[in-house]
Amino acid sequence: MKNFILIAVLTLFSFKISFAQYSNILMTSTGSPNEPSICINPKNTNIVVAGSNLNFYFYSTNSGLNWTKQTLTSSYSVWGDPSITVDTAGNFYYGHLTNPSGGYFIDRIVVQKSTNGGVNWNNGSFAGYIPPKQQDKEWLCVDPANNNLYMTWTQFDSYGSSNSNDSSTILFSRSTDAGTSWSTALRINKKAGNCIDEDNTVEGAVPCVGPNGEVYTSWSGPLGIVFDKSTDRGVTWLSGDKFVTTQPGGWDFGIEGIYRANGLPITACDLSNGPNRGTIYINWSDQRNGTTDTDVWLIKSTDGGNTWSNVKRVNDDPAGRQQFFTWMTIDQATGYLYFVFYDRRNYSNTQTDVFMARSTDGGETFNNFKVSATPFTPNSSSFFGDYSNITAHNGKVRPIWTRLDNTSLSLYTAIVDFTSFINLRLKVLMEGFYQPLFNQISRKDTVKVYLRNTSSPYAIADSAKGVIDSLNFNGLFLFNNAPSGTYYIVTKHFNSIETWSKTGGEALLRNGTAYNYDFTSSVSQAFGNNLKLKGGKYSLFSGDINQDGIIDASDLSFTDNDSYNGVTGRFVSSDVTGDNIVDAADVSLVENNSNDMVNVSRP
Repeated sequence: MKNFILIAVLTLFSFKISFAQYSNILMTSTGSPNEPSICINPKNTNIVVAGSNLNFYFYSTNSGLNWTKQTLTSSYSVWGDPSITVDTAGNFYYGHLTNPSGGYFIDRIVVQKSTNGGVNWNNGSFAGYIPPKQQDKEWLCVDPANNNLYMTWTQFDSYGSSNSNDSSTILFSRSTDAGTSWSTALRINKKAGNCIDEDNTVEGAVPCVGPNGEVYTSWSGPLGIVFDKSTDRGVTWLSGDKFVTTQPGGWDFGIEGIYRANGLPITACDLSNGPNRGTIYINWSDQRNGTTDTDVWLIKSTDGGNTWSNVKRVNDDPAGRQQFFTWMTIDQATGYLYFVFYDRRNYSNTQTDVFMARSTDGGETFNNFKVSATPFTPNSSSFFGDYSNITAHNGKVRPIWTRLDNTSLSLYTAIVDFTSFINLRLKVLMEGFYQPLFNQISRKDTVKVYLRNTSSPYAIADSAKGVIDSLNFNGLFLFNNAPSGTYYIVTKHFNSIETWSKTGGEALLRNGTAYNYDFTSSVSQAFGNNLKLKGGKYSLFSGDINQDGIIDASDLSFTDNDSYNGVTGRFVSSDVTGDNIVDAADVSLVENNSNDMVNVSRP
């Protein structure tokens, strides 16, 4: 539990920042809002409901463009940690803590219900009333098979106590009557934590459901990240905590400019009818790469949590920058994964952006993109909250985040609609970067892709940047300006020859579907067969150092001079092999392509 500043206020509010690539919607700038939760109604995606500390709720009837803000009340009291979910009938549920006057501090978890899209809420029902113990950091989910409600949270014997006799535990409760009543709280963890609210406290249990009545959750604590499950809708659980992965540096860590930060896990399961149905995902952040290099991570299980994959890094920037306060969701209509997190990749100070990541292949690769319009610079003297949130359904995605400008808090969402984008998954290799012996490229790298019309003068319809993965050579490119149509796909890499897709162009629709194009499979995938065969795969010719469309003596001269001077660095254009040093290998490659007079081949 945290300290809060409360300013009571009722407003109708929305302000659109339209110059961002994704429209940013200011939901409120009063009442010190933080720790938001947001949920789309899958029956009607125009209806979106959100909540924030300490006792605010918001509802929108136009998919998040405009919001009504009001104060949530209950006879049990309302005291933060909002968690919002929705059932298949469109009923919303708002879980929160309590701090009743004359009662015990955070003495229970209350869940209130709205049957009219978040406009009105009942008084609520409660779980976990075990005074004088404290109940904290709850989260809710719904089983779409029967609309059962499941809830997990942390119980403290005495919050903040350093007494070794006081402990923290993970509790579970369920409602089988649409939130009217809740089962007796059941302890599901075996290894208790302390009560200090730090690394050795057990916290962060976010429940989710599986396709056959399973309930899954994970949390952080003295054992790292551990997992538990029920195969009978929450009646019984595993006999022990199942270890998933370490969390180097712990879950409670410092981020410059932030009052406090954490890397608590989020658990989600794919219920779609896609190829990854039943896969369980856990998302978190930690400082395994150092205190100035916090990263966002993902791990998954395809066998009900019995075994777990290798850890995947979600943020795709170079090492040395901070990404923190991650949250993830699954679009259950498509099975796609969406993440939101704070990101400092573009700055060397505490300026902070909000980024999203998207995975369309079950968490194997991630496309990162910035959703906030402008950066903010937080101040650690103000409480920032402990989480952000995100919701998605059928290509409509709504992240929600707190912005802290010095001591002023505000709440934002963004309009991210993948149903109105052209989505292109491109597979491409750069000749110099590709290492056939290891079947990988020397590093992830950025490629810019243009969509060009198929008739003269072949005008640019749209452009997008993406990062090519070093192992599977894929990158995801999102085009939000070009209409559905047939286009040439044109790749631009900072030291490779501009390369066009095959004759005639490709039909691309704005329907949210990820279209695949593979430059590596055949020489005919490029216009004019303008690809280099290397190790059984086709790649972009490397060596156009000055990007004038031809590899010639001027490019060779640049490379030769840099090699002579021993130039090093990550983004040196003459480093065509991508190993961060310009040497004889770079000179040789550029010389060969110069001798062959390699140039752009266009219609």
